[in-house]
Amino acid sequence: MGMSRPAVLAVDAGNSKTDVALIAADGTVLGTGRSGGFQPPRVGIEAAVDGLGRAVAEAAAAAGLAPLAPGAPYADRVAACLANADLPVEERQLAEAIGARGWAPATEVRNDTFAILRAGLTETGPGPGTGTGTGTGTGALSGARGPRGVAVVCGAGINCVGMLPDGRTARFPALGQISGDWGGGGGLAGEALWWAARAEDGRGGPTVLAAALPGHFGLGSMYELIAALHLGTLAQRRLHELVPVLFAVAAAGDPVAAAIVERQAEEVVALAVVALDRLGLLGEEAPVLLGGGVLAARHPQLNGRIGELLAERAPNARVSVVTAPPVLGAGLLGLDAAGAAPEAYGKLRAHFG
Repeated sequence: MGMSRPAVLAVDAGNSKTDVALIAADGTVLGTGRSGGFQPPRVGIEAAVDGLGRAVAEAAAAAGLAPLAPGAPYADRVAACLANADLPVEERQLAEAIGARGWAPATEVRNDTFAILRAGLTETGPGPGTGTGTGTGTGALSGARGPRGVAVVCGAGINCVGMLPDGRTARFPALGQISGDWGGGGGLAGEALWWAARAEDGRGGPTVLAAALPGHFGLGSMYELIAALHLGTLAQRRLHELVPVLFAVAAAGDPVAAAIVERQAEEVVALAVVALDRLGLLGEEAPVLLGGGVLAARHPQLNGRIGELLAERAPNARVSVVTAPPVLGAGLLGLDAAGAAPEAYGKLRAHFG
């Protein structure tokens, strides 16, 4: 073929979709692929990795690589950031399963929140404590290699990670209620439904949510919405549609909806402050990156309140929103591990816009 083996096979696998990129040592993207969501708790590890394999095969074909053969891997290393890799034991299990596929001689697996963190941190700057608040996710790395900062992701669920250039991390189990988590799209929709149901039947105080939530689906009451969800005539997966409704009702001044948004802001800030403190970053400037669909939507009532609370509790934090695709972060982590030249990072970032 006349080309060297790609340096990095970058994988970002979320609950709803998987993105893969084969990246050369100079940062050139040679091929990309996409497949469905990555949910090993539901389908099992091997079936979930099979799904990754479909995206990997698509990327390899796009790069002009021959089908995988024994002793001829696709890349030098796999850098995978995966949903549902919430505990170190799960990361090890997934790394072993991916490594067994032979896609690369080296495999590193992290939780997918690390992809958001790395995508939001640039590679240049005058040194420690150079985070910026540009609103685009451009906190600077400390030193030549490795992320320095904290990321909070609020998508379907909520999670937070932090990392220092020496490899130390701050993280949370992020397993839902059993690990003390609250919020994310699923949590916000559930909370809005709870308050709306109680408003309609008299157990709670009034809220516009009682009409707005069923109205979104063309239904006349919370009773109809509850029945539709229970009987399956309305798919549970559509509940995420209620999150923008919640924010619209809150912005219009409904106190119940506003209190839910306030609690979400409190949760985001609590995660960020604890992570900053664990890493010794509370006393110096450090990036706090916000990602995931709920935060990337930039609802003024939520993101503005997060900024206010962080200014009180972590005044050195520099807040920005990350909208770059997470597979970029996985690729950058792979380049970090490969010791890539500085210009490789710029080329990779330019590819993903």
